[in-house]
Amino acid sequence: QVQLVESGGGLVQAGGSLRLSCAASGRTFSRSAMAWFRQAPGKEREFVAGISGNKGTTFYANVVKGRFTISRDNAKNTVYLQMNSLKPEDTAVYYCASTYEYVVVSTAAYDYWGQGTQVTVSS
Repeated sequence: QVQLVESGGGLVQAGGSLRLSCAASGRTFSRSAMAWFRQAPGKEREFVAGISGNKGTTFYANVVKGRFTISRDNAKNTVYLQMNSLKPEDTAVYYCASTYEYVVVSTAAYDYWGQGTQVTVSS
């Protein structure tokens, strides 16, 4: 019932910025917790940032705090990830995911996933 489509990835220089978007279907979008995960080659998928569906509380992985900002626009059924001060270590495929009400960091808790968008940061 839910489809998630990411966009906004690309190639940027270290220190640059990029904004990812995730467009979601479904009339219950505003109730859903949304999150961004990423997966680099040879590594497991890891939590990056999340925003709850109840009060819009945000959560971040320690490695991106102060650099990344997650936000949502319920009128547009869209969640964003603003990425500033990008580092080569941020290179990965970024995935949008949704679960119900509350943010968790485990991939297993998420019911719906987008196809991913590639972010490459060069040094």
